[in-house]
Amino acid sequence: MKNPAPLLLSALLLGSGLAFAETTTQTTVTTTTAPASAAAPDLSDPAGLLAKANALAVSARASKSRNIDDVVWKQAAAAAELAVQAAPGSPDALKLRAQVYSDVGFWKAAETSWDAYLKVVPGDQAAMKTAALAQYNLGYAAYARGDLGSAPAPFTKCLALDPSNADCALWGGRVALEGGQFAQAVTLYQQAAQLRPQDKVAAYFLGVSQNAGKYGPAATTAFSRAYQNYDAGRKQDALGGYKAATAAAPNFIEAWREQGRVALELDDAASAKVAYDAAVALPGATASDKYNQGVAAEGAQVGLAAVKSFRDAYSKYTAGNKAAAEAGFLASTAAAPGYAKAWSWLGRARYEQKNYPGAAEAYAQAVKLDPSDKSAAYYLKLAQAGK
Repeated sequence: MKNPAPLLLSALLLGSGLAFAETTTQTTVTTTTAPASAAAPDLSDPAGLLAKANALAVSARASKSRNIDDVVWKQAAAAAELAVQAAPGSPDALKLRAQVYSDVGFWKAAETSWDAYLKVVPGDQAAMKTAALAQYNLGYAAYARGDLGSAPAPFTKCLALDPSNADCALWGGRVALEGGQFAQAVTLYQQAAQLRPQDKVAAYFLGVSQNAGKYGPAATTAFSRAYQNYDAGRKQDALGGYKAATAAAPNFIEAWREQGRVALELDDAASAKVAYDAAVALPGATASDKYNQGVAAEGAQVGLAAVKSFRDAYSKYTAGNKAAAEAGFLASTAAAPGYAKAWSWLGRARYEQKNYPGAAEAYAQAVKLDPSDKSAAYYLKLAQAGK
């Protein structure tokens, strides 16, 4: 998000749009002269000032810049301010000023400028949508800097201006959730889900909000921030956040589930096992939780790389692609030479392709690693006999 640099701009906008006055200090002069006061701007031609401001705005938009500190935008903003000074009730001047500030992401100035315009033209739906965008950015900026006290108001105002703004409903819900306003969070996420029926994030956090009362603000805030970190690619930070959520609320099954998922992605089998063991022990555990618990448990023993290769190979095997399955089982044994189950399934894939010598080799290794594997021992004899 652009830094609006209000201090630089305000010097230009205070009076007239004239160039900055230069000041110098001379140590060799013993007398002082009072600086000349800036001439008052000529506001006698509102139409001309508006035309000039429009021309400067067009020129600024034609540039690649969208930075208020660049000369073209300073000039456009200063000219728009003069046009408003010359005709304070002019809808065209007020709208131009507001649009210039929106164009460069100078959101606070955009807010006050759109407010002024909408007082004069309250029914302009397109302007209300653009004004809502300024509110969204103000709200998100407050959330990003951790100011949950200031963040709700802009999102509320955004939705008042544009009830169809799903982003404001989503982030307003996020702020309400982290602020412990669970009922409000549910309402806002319901609104977001209605506006975007296919948005999985809205549906996901609606469910989290509906259950948030069980977990408390500390856990839900940690969970929400962890989700944001994961979305931004900061998986290690996300894992830490999910751990904080489960520490604050050990009954938070979704936090355990996400903790386990991220841990698996980070090849942290130990953390994944702790997470999925906890999730499976809670009401609401799913078949996927139990499956991933098995992955984590095996990963803690033989390494996640080997387990992932094995599971992928098994999927190929069940789909009927035995050649690809064989390659996957072989990769699994290469990643973990002590992985008896992978050797046994490698033998099976080879046996079913009538590669009896290869099957016998794999089954022999499986039996060596796990003498209790009766199935491997049986098929080892068949493979050795070539039948």
